[in-house]
Amino acid sequence: MWDWLYRLLFLMFVGFCFRVAAQVSRKSLVDVIITAFTVFAGSIIVSGFVLSFLHKTADVRFWAGFVFIPPFIFYLLFSKVFIREYEDFSVISLLGSTLQKTWTWYKELSLYLKVVFGLMIVTLATVSFISLLLVLFTVPNEWDSMTGHLVRVMYFIQRGTMAPFYGTNWNIDTYPRSVCGIQIYSYLITGKIENAFKLINYLSYWISVLAAYGIAQSISRNTTASVFSALAMGLLPNVLLQSTTTDTDIVLMGYVSCLVYFLFAYHQTHRRRYLYLAGLIFGIGLGHKITLVLQFPSLFMVALYVFVFGVPNVKYSLGQLKHFFTSAVIGVLLFTLPTGYLSNLQRYNHPIGPPTATRHQSVERAGGIFSPNLYEQGTRNFLRYGFDFMNLDGLTNLPGVIEGPNQWFKAPFVWLEGKVHARLREETDFTIRPFSYNRDYIFMNGLPYWGIMGFALLWPLVFLVLFGVIRSKPLLFLAGAALLHAAALSYSAPYDPFKGRYFISTSIYVIPFLTVLFTKRHSLLGSRELTLKSYILFIVALACASAFFAVLWNERCLPVAHNGHPSAFDEGRIERMSYAREDITPAYKNFDRIVPEHATVALADINDDYEYPLFGKDLTRKLIPINPFERGLQPIPKEAEYLFFAASVIKPQPGDIRLGTDTTAATRAKMIVPAEDYWLRRLK
Repeated sequence: MWDWLYRLLFLMFVGFCFRVAAQVSRKSLVDVIITAFTVFAGSIIVSGFVLSFLHKTADVRFWAGFVFIPPFIFYLLFSKVFIREYEDFSVISLLGSTLQKTWTWYKELSLYLKVVFGLMIVTLATVSFISLLLVLFTVPNEWDSMTGHLVRVMYFIQRGTMAPFYGTNWNIDTYPRSVCGIQIYSYLITGKIENAFKLINYLSYWISVLAAYGIAQSISRNTTASVFSALAMGLLPNVLLQSTTTDTDIVLMGYVSCLVYFLFAYHQTHRRRYLYLAGLIFGIGLGHKITLVLQFPSLFMVALYVFVFGVPNVKYSLGQLKHFFTSAVIGVLLFTLPTGYLSNLQRYNHPIGPPTATRHQSVERAGGIFSPNLYEQGTRNFLRYGFDFMNLDGLTNLPGVIEGPNQWFKAPFVWLEGKVHARLREETDFTIRPFSYNRDYIFMNGLPYWGIMGFALLWPLVFLVLFGVIRSKPLLFLAGAALLHAAALSYSAPYDPFKGRYFISTSIYVIPFLTVLFTKRHSLLGSRELTLKSYILFIVALACASAFFAVLWNERCLPVAHNGHPSAFDEGRIERMSYAREDITPAYKNFDRIVPEHATVALADINDDYEYPLFGKDLTRKLIPINPFERGLQPIPKEAEYLFFAASVIKPQPGDIRLGTDTTAATRAKMIVPAEDYWLRRLK
């Protein structure tokens, strides 16, 4: 009974966020939804910080009521202080009129555009529905979540607070905590449904799609161009696959897409409310993940257009910046400072974390920010990621594509790289894993880039604008923003074949380039552009196929049985969670069989070990880490009933149970990181 009451309160909270957004937004459904998302996320994050301070993080009763307070304050500030003009409308009536206008728009399209848009809409509806089923009915199993992200969420719930503590993986201690509040709220308010941890990612996916529409509309004032841009965003393989995970990158993408949308909305309407909203979402984004700093140069390029080069009165426009900066300061105070950066400074003298981690994944690995080696190796990384973009992502899941077409069109670039002696494969001192012209299948399958839409359409349009072949002032600044973000990812950290997920934020700056297909002299709206229309139809068809097969045959989360692997809907919990680490499967299954569901277990494992599966199918076991990152082995607590340990941490003794890690040479050779030899000791 209480679970249903809390779910009803959750729906009321969502409705309240929309009600508040309607008082702030103009009469646009996209505007209302993006504003409601900002209110929704910000309210939960602030509530999480307050409840953590009160040691009520695990108490759903406090969550259920407290989340209503921030949006009410937001409503009072925006309705009484920040906004002088309103548009009176109902969200329900706005939804109805928007659907009617959309249907009318589609009916008025030419036959060619009906085919193009029909193909994209049907594909997007299909893959997003499959993704929703995967979100709702399959367990999380991403590497970082199994070692850190979801592990700390469970520790926070156990402890009743998000205060810092030392865990086995360094991310448990140091990673920003704002998204944890959203995940904890989603989990508790739905009646402790584990899959609710994924909801913020799936929501961020749709927010990014809507923001793509809004940004394109602000630039082009063309509905057809804007819808095409939104659909293309939703079909990018890396964006699609991130929507079903609990990784943090697509959530950051959602926040940044809102920020860029609000800036362009201000440029279009000159309403200062959008500057206040931009400042708040800036604070939310920075509090979510420090890698937002890598987008500061890109956001600066957007701001240059919005406030300087895209306005008739620069002096007045710059004067309006005070509203953004005021709101940004408030956003940083509310959403950034409490998220964990200050505690990291106190404990590690660095806002990110311990020196071991920062050296492993930062410029220090190449000699530091002033080292010539950094710029040499960073340039190599820039070229490496260029090769990574040149993949038929999604289609590479089909037999023969990797060995055939995926290599054929890259052959000239491979030849050129050899002639200029760039040494992309030979140099490895600024790489996490060595570079290959064709990434390993596990990376291509689970962590794709943009597929054919990226290298055959989006990036060529960027360079056509950059070199002046296509003239557009806003797109010229977005081209700079896109390249600056790609450069930031290349020079700030070692090359990593996992980086496909980081480039999803780059798409925010690149997707609007699709508007030129509808607004320039050579346009898809014209009647004679046969070559252009044929090319775009070819790209769209392949992009739709890429999106479909990227989702259908994503081995991390298979919706259907494929290639000897069962469907994610049918496979066992431990088997699902140990994807890509099959050597741990027998040990974890034995642990689950032996240890009672409500037992207290001390953990003496290492940084790379999966801890989340050990909480059990109902997440009811209490886990206590006793080998925290770089702090050495701690005493076993008296309350522990079992000790789970790696033989490399604690030496087994007579009576201990060997859990059965698959340590055969053939299995270990296939693993990215081989598992430890796991044991179990009964303490009581």
